[in-house]
Amino acid sequence: MRAAALDTIAAIATAQDARASASCGFRAGVESLARALLGRLPAPRRATRATFLDADGAAIDDGIALYFPAPRSYTGEDVLELQGHGGPVVLRMLLARCLALGARIAEPGEFTRRAYLNDKLDLAQAEAVADLIESATAAAARCAMRSLRGEFSDAIDALAGQLVELRLLVEATLDFPEEEVDAPDHADARRRLDAVRAVLDRALERARQGSLLRAGIHVVLAGRPNVGKSSLLNRLAGEDLAIVTAIPGTTRDTVRQAIDVDGVPLNVVDTAGLREAKDEVERLGIARTWSEIERADLLLLVVDARDGVTSGDEAVVARLPARLKRVIVHNKIDLTADTPRVEERADDTHVYASARTGAGIDLLGCTLLARCGWSHDAEESVFMARDRHLVALRRAGERLAAAAGVFGQAELLAEELRLAHAELTAITGEFTPDDLLGEIFSRFCIGK
Repeated sequence: MRAAALDTIAAIATAQDARASASCGFRAGVESLARALLGRLPAPRRATRATFLDADGAAIDDGIALYFPAPRSYTGEDVLELQGHGGPVVLRMLLARCLALGARIAEPGEFTRRAYLNDKLDLAQAEAVADLIESATAAAARCAMRSLRGEFSDAIDALAGQLVELRLLVEATLDFPEEEVDAPDHADARRRLDAVRAVLDRALERARQGSLLRAGIHVVLAGRPNVGKSSLLNRLAGEDLAIVTAIPGTTRDTVRQAIDVDGVPLNVVDTAGLREAKDEVERLGIARTWSEIERADLLLLVVDARDGVTSGDEAVVARLPARLKRVIVHNKIDLTADTPRVEERADDTHVYASARTGAGIDLLGCTLLARCGWSHDAEESVFMARDRHLVALRRAGERLAAAAGVFGQAELLAEELRLAHAELTAITGEFTPDDLLGEIFSRFCIGK
């Protein structure tokens, strides 16, 4: 068991908005607190109606008390949850009473951190708690739930287990050089190494897919004035978010909207039209456009289907960051003889669509997801991954590639395998520095 703190903590466990919830909850380490607050310790794991009392014995609220003795609780410690009628004043009164009885306010993510420290969850599962709460789409929520139930951790543990077996083969000859230990079968060891690398590559791809569900895709709409960028945003969002007029340069500032496309969250930004600025306000808007482009995962360059890609559009493309994926949207096909379609040309994908009629918008949605690496068949197998998971998997892959390069040198091979193993165990938290734990749990909300 990892060492967890023993002091009593308390926090409001639901949103502090009476309109959002009719119940609330406190979690704390409990026996003396329960007797003072409730007059008794409730029966374990049974919903008990109780009056919540202040220091003078007057009622603060009337609700439900739930007592979970250790170790069969969320944190692995004694936990008391109080469910009342909600409302910020009552919540604060209850919290103040808990603090007066010796508890302290929980730090962000402290309940989940204690669950991790008490071996109720591994680190990847603990992070999945926050991911589940913050899910922007139903697909993301399902993916986070699978990680919370341990699918990601199980895959990493299985991969680490394969690596341990390979390390045993290599290190046996190093640890006992003068004993009668057979040298590893080089062909078998090579097969094992290749197999581990293949499994890791698949895990990394599944994690990449999951990272799209978790963080979403930052999509920027750009192009010359009056080509229909704002109309396209409105069509993708299904509502009128941006002002649309026939006057060029209507959009002066960025307009942001979160959009769900086949379960993948898109953070779409409409920007000022790219041209020589007519005034200071438009100049600032265009500067913001280029700033957004620098941070984008994908650029939708919108052009007028009647004109095609002009020299002005080509000048925009020439200024784009080399790493930036892009899709050229030929808008306004309702004014031409074009039909909705997708064309692949050199490094760009061209989609013909109409923001006004909606023709080709489904094709556009599928295309931009594909350009970002999303597979429509992947949802049920992806892992809800964070940046640190992707970094650890990539580093483990690099270490295994290095191991393949020094396969004939047992000492170097053993060290590369050890480093790869360390990267994998960091994902589930088997070996994780305290400062990294602090960074991870500080991003949780209080009460979780």
